[in-house]
Amino acid sequence: MRGELSERDRQILALETLWPRHGGAKDEVIRAQLGMSAARYYQLLGRLIESDDALQYDPMLIGRLRRIRDARALQRSTRTPGFVG
Repeated sequence: MRGELSERDRQILALETLWPRHGGAKDEVIRAQLGMSAARYYQLLGRLIESDDALQYDPMLIGRLRRIRDARALQRSTRTPGFVG
């Protein structure tokens, strides 16, 4: 992604910035505020996390989201296959 972020991209990042401060069902907020499914939201957010433009726009948020993503990926990769618990 090169160039300036779209309005939709900025809205997605704004929701991620504010979300930890709010309770409730995030999927409902995504649909109500952004008019998209949660699946589409997370697809677009995943792309934004990789975007240099998003990193320039909000380096602290993108850094936090990248750390969360990386920690989850590491956790998945170190699970024992077949182990539930």
